[in-house]
Amino acid sequence: MDYNENPKSYFSPMHTVEHILNGTMDQLFKKGRAFSAHIEKKKSKCDYHFDRDLTAEEINIIEEKVNVIIKLDLPVKESFMSKDEAAEIFNLNKLPDEAGNNLRVISIGDYDKCLCSGQHVNSTKEVGGSFKIISTNYENGTLRVRFKIIALSEENNS
Repeated sequence: MDYNENPKSYFSPMHTVEHILNGTMDQLFKKGRAFSAHIEKKKSKCDYHFDRDLTAEEINIIEEKVNVIIKLDLPVKESFMSKDEAAEIFNLNKLPDEAGNNLRVISIGDYDKCLCSGQHVNSTKEVGGSFKIISTNYENGTLRVRFKIIALSEENNS
């Protein structure tokens, strides 16, 4: 199987938000992308190797940064590269053994780039709402961030 095949049935807006969140977390804290994620339409979660829980101020900063990227309407593009090229740029530890030599790369403008076989929106504005962290907790070196997309209709009723 080539890593560019799309077997995942993630809800594409939420999956795209996961990419933006991962880019934001890595830029702010320099601890890498989530090592585990569970993506659902109503709510999702990402687990990060971390040394503590987030502060309320950090949560606000993350939400603001993710929402700015959503509103910028950045293009979400796919490209392909060989496994050798990818090894120079990306951590291939999570790459499945059955991944072929031609790997799919998802880029969100110049903000985030990673290997991925999931479904995505065509531009960040297509997320269709704003990002909200529901809760966080820290335990045994793992920071769990639970989040959702607040639909535009919900925002207008607030």
